Amino acid sequence: MGIFDFLTGEFIDVIHWVDDTRDTMVWRFEREGHEIKYGAKLTVREGQSAVFVHEGQLADVFTPGLYMLETNNMPILTTLQHWDHGFKSPFKSEIYFVSTTRFNDLKWGTKNPIICRDPEFGPVRLRAYGTYSVRVTDPAKFLTEIVGTDGEFTMDEISFQIRNIIVQEFSRVIAGSGIPVLDMAANTADLGKLIATEISGTIAEYGLSIPELYIENISLPPAVEEALDKRTSMGLAGDLGKFTQYSAAEAMTAAAQTPNGGMGAGLGMGMGMAMAQQMANSGPWGPRPAAAAPTTPAAPPPPPVEKVWHIAEDGQTKGPFSKASLGRMAADGSLARETYVWTAGQDGWKHAEDVQELAQLFTILPPPPPPAG
Repeated sequence: MGIFDFLTGEFIDVIHWVDDTRDTMVWRFEREGHEIKYGAKLTVREGQSAVFVHEGQLADVFTPGLYMLETNNMPILTTLQHWDHGFKSPFKSEIYFVSTTRFNDLKWGTKNPIICRDPEFGPVRLRAYGTYSVRVTDPAKFLTEIVGTDGEFTMDEISFQIRNIIVQEFSRVIAGSGIPVLDMAANTADLGKLIATEISGTIAEYGLSIPELYIENISLPPAVEEALDKRTSMGLAGDLGKFTQYSAAEAMTAAAQTPNGGMGAGLGMGMGMAMAQQMANSGPWGPRPAAAAPTTPAAPPPPPVEKVWHIAEDGQTKGPFSKASLGRMAADGSLARETYVWTAGQDGWKHAEDVQELAQLFTILPPPPPPAG
């Protein structure tokens, strides 16, 4: 073996890339003058692809494996160089290693609320966030459309664009889904798959795919959530009077815990004593009998508060009306026995004839007049 053959064997290049980062998508193999020895060894590991760019033109894409860079296994590059099989001088090309593994735990979220029409609450504003994963499926297209000549391309450089695409498709899918807000939590998995399918065409134009997309949370504005919590509390309370007592107890507890001195504590204690006295004076069948009369004459009780009533007609509520007004309405026929009425403390709407206080309005009416003649 001659000295030239010895030197040729000693200086054959070994081209490979070991990625020690978690966000590098493309890395360019740096070589002085971009000269690669003929017969160099190219190692492409699993989860990688190697793209050759010669004189600004994409030449070859190598999948995982070990390659000898010769004319017989580089047909495209050989055509560009017009080589014959005996030509063994160095050639100038750029080699880009592209990571084809998944990039996981990438965040997305709506920067501004999305306005949707809910069948129960009407127009609502929604926010959402979640995670997704990305992988390169077409290294040549990804290099051509996105990377260009960047020597080291990271996930951060394209994640903002992908987030915008996800949010745009999420807004469109949510607005057209017709799913009530209260049922969205049970459909996040299906919504995530639907959004991933919708954006797959756009992402494919970049040489990418989204294997997974998750919706972690869909939330309402704080004011709407607070109103919804109150509505839920009222539903759990059932009886409006009991709910009022519960609210009063909560208010005096908060007043007693106010750190502004004795005023709040005194107010809380006074309300607590008044409620305790009210509870002590009430039994299971009504108020307990009063104790012996005090030595000083008791003040007369306040006049009774007259009840007022509401009427439901054609899906609308009218009122309030006093009992006297309802008597006149019963006389002129605008209040019938089947008319639905409601007053504070009543358990739902009832027919007027089923309410003891109003049933007498129909019994005192004069009988129908005798026939003429």
